[in-house]
Amino acid sequence: MIFLEFKDKMFDLACFNIYQVYAWRPDFDRNNFTRWVKKGYLIRLRQGYFAFSEYKNRPDYSLYFAHRIYRPSYISLHTALAFYGMIPEAVVQITNVTSLKTASFSNDFGEYSYKNIKENLMFGYELKPMADNRSIPFAIPEKALLDMLYLYPFYDNEQELEELRLDEDYLHDDLNRDLLMDYCTRFQSKALDCRVKLLCKTYDL
Repeated sequence: MIFLEFKDKMFDLACFNIYQVYAWRPDFDRNNFTRWVKKGYLIRLRQGYFAFSEYKNRPDYSLYFAHRIYRPSYISLHTALAFYGMIPEAVVQITNVTSLKTASFSNDFGEYSYKNIKENLMFGYELKPMADNRSIPFAIPEKALLDMLYLYPFYDNEQELEELRLDEDYLHDDLNRDLLMDYCTRFQSKALDCRVKLLCKTYDL
């Protein structure tokens, strides 16, 4: 098969898995993937998942691929907090929450980290629109903060919470405290309750 025929069929997907290819061409030779990756036509995202190299130069696709290659998942934790301007550091790793097992992948689009939570805690995210009529599942600020406190138990003292350097203007002016508390209740975690109370004390919420 020539690459141009393949590209014409699959390009608008941006990224795809081998099963989508086989659904189109059951006799597809998977050795093509190896050749096309070596030539730079394709980028391997993880086992069995690929993207066209042109998407590397398009904004937001590194975030878009996060949920495409490991589903269900949504962007949360430090990536979401940095996106909202709640923490000062630029985040190199793209951090996600998933009901699947904890995993991580590294490819030319970035470093992807997935933290496991219970399936009933997969809430509190919205679809953020991006280019090409696509969207990215993104935790809302309150849920991103709770996910972090829940999944990283070392945030259990004032010093660790202070070192997060959360933006106090954001916390006082933009964070929905009632929603934060409502979502916290849904976790049904005494440890999280304690961390949230400590957060409120540390940042005078």
